[in-house]
Amino acid sequence: MADKRDRDRTADAKRADKPSRKWYKRKAWSGKGGRREQQLANEPLCRLCPDHSKQRATVADHVIPHREDYALFWFGELQSLCKSCHDIKKQRVERRAGRGGEKSTA
Repeated sequence: MADKRDRDRTADAKRADKPSRKWYKRKAWSGKGGRREQQLANEPLCRLCPDHSKQRATVADHVIPHREDYALFWFGELQSLCKSCHDIKKQRVERRAGRGGEKSTA
């Protein structure tokens, strides 16, 4: 676990100054009735888990990576994912897609 924290520390430091770090903390995103809560209520199971083992979703993920685009962040399509799918599958798909902004559902 310490190894993962060490790896994440560098990536987190690079993102610290990004505008979206503040957007995720806003009530409109993470507060009661915020966009995240609404998404998880509308789609409570992970979209990427196999049908036979659907997990409860905990992450409201942007289908098209917002890449600090205000309009995409607040108005872009969301999907519900479990943490595992978000951290593993989704990241892999985004790396393969490159910076093109393609939809990143698996």
